[in-house]
Amino acid sequence: MQRLLAFCSLACVLHAGEPVSLFDGKTLNGWEGDPTYWRVENGCIVGEVTPDTLLKRNSFLIWRAGTVEDFELTVEYRVSDKGNSGINYRSIDTPDVKWALTGYQADIDGGDRWTGQNYEERGRTFLAYRGESVVLEPGQKPKVVKQLGTREELQKSVKKEDWNTYRIVAKGNLLQHYLNDVLMSEVNDLDPEKRKLSGLLGVQVHVGPPMKIEYRKIDLVRLDPEP
Repeated sequence: MQRLLAFCSLACVLHAGEPVSLFDGKTLNGWEGDPTYWRVENGCIVGEVTPDTLLKRNSFLIWRAGTVEDFELTVEYRVSDKGNSGINYRSIDTPDVKWALTGYQADIDGGDRWTGQNYEERGRTFLAYRGESVVLEPGQKPKVVKQLGTREELQKSVKKEDWNTYRIVAKGNLLQHYLNDVLMSEVNDLDPEKRKLSGLLGVQVHVGPPMKIEYRKIDLVRLDPEP
């Protein structure tokens, strides 16, 4: 009951338009995921896959204390060299699959390939690669309308195996991913059937080799909805 009241209190606070921390630095209160892969350590949320716990499908730690619509989310993360993770938002629970999300993802990896792009988990897959500003229209492939920089140039803004700041801004149809204050990708989703204007937040551990991802300082600001 106390946890439920805390969730209700937090949901009310989130309507005030001021930054609210989604992680208390000590526990996973408000979050739900497979304890095989997720824990709190040294003030961080840690997602880790070991040689003994290799995944058959991606697994998420899901924020259950509310949903997000128009918002700005700021997260600090550090990922291992072979790590693959991401921050899902405006997502939904995947039917009949535990601890799985379907929806937009701000990608993260330790191998210089995917960080910053917009990928739709279990959906339309690659929406905007790093360096692209894209328009999505019904029945069409993503249309690149502007280049934000080359993948190689933008990758230089990402710190290897060190702390980075990810900022996601979602207002109406417009979704922007910033890494260390550099705009990495931008999506204008004009598909009324496939876009999502609200949903869940979550963070991911990915199928593949052993990996480790750490998250800290997870701050959410609700924005006034777009007309």
